[in-house]
Amino acid sequence: MQEVIVHKIRMGDVEDPDLFVAEPIWKWQQTDEGKWVMEHSKQQPMWKRTADPTTYGHLYTIHAWLDGQDLTYWKLKYE
Repeated sequence: MQEVIVHKIRMGDVEDPDLFVAEPIWKWQQTDEGKWVMEHSKQQPMWKRTADPTTYGHLYTIHAWLDGQDLTYWKLKYE
């Protein structure tokens, strides 16, 4: 099983970035890729927030845990 960053979202410097990023995360979950990742990740996918030195804002990454065939499928179709 390998932890993989499956999606990135850049968020500007806003007052409550966790609140503002909820909508883009939800919209991503409604895409073909998002639905596939939510179904095939071995653990519940999670997001992590870090500082984004490029935009002086925040960088959100969505992490999933995939293994073997699922990892290969995701890399070939979505990465």
